[in-house]
Amino acid sequence: MVSEAANAGIDRVLWTEAEIATRVAEVASELAADISRLAEPAVVVGVATGAFLFLADLVRRVDAPLTVDLVRVESYGDGTESSGRPRVTADLKVDVAGKHVVVVEDIVDTGNTVSCLIAHLQKKGALSISVCTFLDKPARRTVDFQLVGGGKFYRGFECPDSFVVGYGMDYCGALPQPALCWSSQA
Repeated sequence: MVSEAANAGIDRVLWTEAEIATRVAEVASELAADISRLAEPAVVVGVATGAFLFLADLVRRVDAPLTVDLVRVESYGDGTESSGRPRVTADLKVDVAGKHVVVVEDIVDTGNTVSCLIAHLQKKGALSISVCTFLDKPARRTVDFQLVGGGKFYRGFECPDSFVVGYGMDYCGALPQPALCWSSQA
């Protein structure tokens, strides 16, 4: 897979396994401090499938009560660019009405997907909505999403404006070196 990624111009490591582990632990600590102040467990909603490694690593390090569920929101299809029209294709099983929700994403790019999911969770009655993303790519932001009920924005790394794979983020359905985060030439 690494050779296929190299053929597609994905040629450099942005963050190593050690750097990722350190940053995930820092974000988990911040999130745990905030969640521990809540009267009841937060609902952590992982966005499948790209966030699965980040979600697993994150919740293992959060020493605070929480409930975990998954949702699938798709906007990429088979390409490498968002269609700009995200939609929920697999919904939550947990009732989020009256709950504090933390959305866990692999990458916030245009903001369309996270904005769609925030609106979806608001309709379901979430009391507050925070977003925790492994990568934040503000240079591509086209939607100024609004957090709900005093929600916070947590991010692992700010990402350059290039195509990124690894650590759960696929390349045409395949997963390159899961412990590394690769990028195309900037």
